[in-house]
Formats: sequence, C-alpha cells, structure tokens
Amino acid sequence: MKQLAISLSSCLVVLTAASSMAAEPVLAPWKDNPWYWSYQAKPVMLLGGSDDDNLFQWPEKALLVQLDRLAAAGGNVIRNTMSDRKDKGFEVYPFKRLANGKFDLNEWNDEYWERFERLLRETSKRGIFVQIEIWDRFDYTDDRGSNRWQIHPYNPGNNVNYTYEQSGFARRYPKHPGANVQPFFFTTPRQRNNKVVLRFQQRFVGRLLDLSLRFSNVLYCMDNETSGEEQWSRYWATFVKDRAASKRRRVYVTEMWDDWNLRASSHKRTFDHPQLYGFVDVSQNNHNKGQKHWDNFLHVRRYLAGKPRPMNTTKTYGANRNKFGHSDQDGIERFWRHLLAGAASIRFHRPDAGLGLNDKAVASIRAARRLEKLVPPWTVKPATELLSGRSANEAYLSADRGRAYIVYFPAGGEVQLDLSAAKGSFTLQWIDISKGQVGPRRKLTAPGRFALSPPDRKNWVAAIARP
Repeated sequence: MKQLAISLSSCLVVLTAASSMAAEPVLAPWKDNPWYWSYQAKPVMLLGGSDDDNLFQWPEKALLVQLDRLAAAGGNVIRNTMSDRKDKGFEVYPFKRLANGKFDLNEWNDEYWERFERLLRETSKRGIFVQIEIWDRFDYTDDRGSNRWQIHPYNPGNNVNYTYEQSGFARRYPKHPGANVQPFFFTTPRQRNNKVVLRFQQRFVGRLLDLSLRFSNVLYCMDNETSGEEQWSRYWATFVKDRAASKRRRVYVTEMWDDWNLRASSHKRTFDHPQLYGFVDVSQNNHNKGQKHWDNFLHVRRYLAGKPRPMNTTKTYGANRNKFGHSDQDGIERFWRHLLAGAASIRFHRPDAGLGLNDKAVASIRAARRLEKLVPPWTVKPATELLSGRSANEAYLSADRGRAYIVYFPAGGEVQLDLSAAKGSFTLQWIDISKGQVGPRRKLTAPGRFALSPPDRKNWVAAIARP
C-alpha cells in the first residue's frame, strides 16, 4: 500500500475553494483504501476536538482562538451542528425578526449566515475539515424544563408564516426528543407530506448549501443522534446530493442514529445503502466501554467489508463527572481504540460530555500525529489475535503483518507480540499519550515472540516499524 500522507505542514495550507465546474470531489474516500478519507487524492487522517457543537455561532475572536489551538495540535476536523438554541446567549436564529417581535421565515437573518460562512472560510484557511449536522432534535423541544421550542421561529406563535392549525405544530413539546413526537421531523413527502413547513425547511437547507458548496472541506450528516423515521433521513440526504449535483459537485453524506448498539436495525438504514450514504458515523458507540467498544466497531467494519467506506466518530464521549458516568480516561481510550480499529475521523466531544479541546485532548492528537509519521494508520489493520497473554482491554493491536505494528496500552500490563511472520530488525518507539511526546526506543529482531510492557501505567502507544 502506498505510504502517502498529508503532512502536518501541508495540512495547514488553505483548503481550496470548490470550483463550480469540478465534478470530482477533492475530499473523498481514498481509492487505495476506502476505509479512509483522501484529500486531493492523498490519504488524510481526520483528528480533532472542540469545545462546542456549533462553533459557527461563537464570537469571532473566540472562534479563531479555538481553531488556532486545534491546528497547532495537529487537529484537522471539527463538528458543526447548525443549531440555534439559546444555550450561551450569543446564538442567533437564521430568520429575520420583524418590528412586531415575530419572525418571517421568508427573510434571512444575515448574521447567522455570515457566521456560518466565516467558519467555513477560517477552517479552510487552516486545513480543518467540517462535518456538518443539518438538524439537531434538541433545538425543537421543551424537554427538561427548557423553552427551546416555545421561543423558536418555527413555532407558529413566533412567526408570520403559518398558524398552529396550518402547520400541525403544538405550542409545547415537553418530552425528550428521543420520543420522536415533534411533527417537524415528519414533513417530507413519504411521511406526512407537510408542504406548509417543508418549503421553509427546504429553503433553509438550500441556503446552507449555497454557502457550503463553495468549499471543499465539508462532510454532511443529516441529524444529531436521531431516532426519526428512515424516510426523513433519506429525503434530506437525497436533497443535499441532488443540489450538489446541480452545481456539478459531488458530496458525501451520512446519518447518525441514536441507538448505542451498532448492531441495532436502525444503523442498517445507513450501512445497507452505500449508494446514498458515502460514509458512516458510529459516534454512539462511544457510550460503550472497553472490549465491547472495540468489538462493536469491528462488527461494523466486518459488516461493511463488501463495500468499505470511511467510518467517522464525530463525538467521542468521556469526561470526568459527565452525566453518563464516564471519565477522562474513557474518552482517551475510546479515541485510541477507534484509531487502531480503523476509524477515518475521530473527534473529542464537547465538554462536559467529552474532553473537547482541553490539554488531554490536545496531547492525544499530538501523539496520534507522531504515530502517523512512524506507522500511518491506513497501512495497518486490527490484529489483536497476534497478542497473547492479553486480558480484556489490556492492549490493542493493529498491524501490517511482517512490516509494521501499532500497540496501544490503556493502563500498563504486559503482552506477547507474535512477530513470527516478520524477518529482520525493527524499531520499537514508545509514545507517551499523556504528553503527546516520544518516549523510550529499542530494537527488535524478528522472527519471534516479544514481551511488550509500557514504561508505566499511563496511556502509551508503541509504533513498531522497519528502521
């Protein structure tokens, strides 16, 4: 396999603005190994973290500081929901507010779209890719005592465009959005065919695409952890791809289903339709831990093996005292297990559900880039069967047998590595994940079995390759 890589220095060059005449995407599954992304026909590993889901809403100064910190760490991907809920107070809606206090869904709030375009422009400058989520169900709910739906422009009480009777909306939706009772997510022709509301949704997505299709650094996910109907997702995935095609662009879309069990039937709505969904997002696997987390990911990899495509994880959960009972260590382990298992894009979720872009996240990203220079992840495959004396979650291995090996230890331990398929000398380089720095180095001479034990009980990864 080709040992090509986009180096850190080249990652920081400006991502090209997309030409309206370009039919072939510059960001696409890599032809030599479609489990991974390529940019301008060269493989690129997407690694990132950010302190919010909808960074485009941030004030400009704070946004640029965040993007600079990510780029300096070697990160090159963020998540961006198009969310407008009032979590921090500076968020704005996409629609114009009239003098009478109501919104006109036929008129734009220019500030919203200027913020979005700024995010696309500034990420492009820094070689950062953006995975967009068009719809976020938490924007349209009053769950947990919130008033998000009650004050939202789509609520008929807040706009001049339709009534409750015309739209089919209620004044409040107090249930968790996972109950999937919000008519907002049933408007498409093969659902309830709600033409009154759908035309405004179409107009919104059309405006989003008018801006995003100018850039080459964008991937598209339809929803955040949806429990909605399949037809909703298929409609918007098709809408996005058709609109892009009308501008002679090819884009890649996916859906993120809510079920934490990747073996659930809902995930097959994406897995089974590669002609529509050009990549998959398995972020919800990050609610699982240890060996189960690894095994679930590999189950999907085997399921997709007949038609390989990138497997992204845009939300890596895990932070001390988050509401799910996770720890910082959980977040770090999930990042590294997915890296060795073959994920194409890995991002730390925002606080307090994840590490965001804190020092631990930055160290992991830096460590991963150091590893990439020694053994590019796209040159190896999961091969934990080559480890003996291993207990559950003690160590993980990915290998190009006879040529290169990556071993991750979450918390110390000792295993035997089978190098019987190899010959000659190798260099074993330890990388300290907690610091993002290289550690001890030693020589190995194959064939044989070798005892491996990290320098201490912190997170370590070993790169074993030809000198």
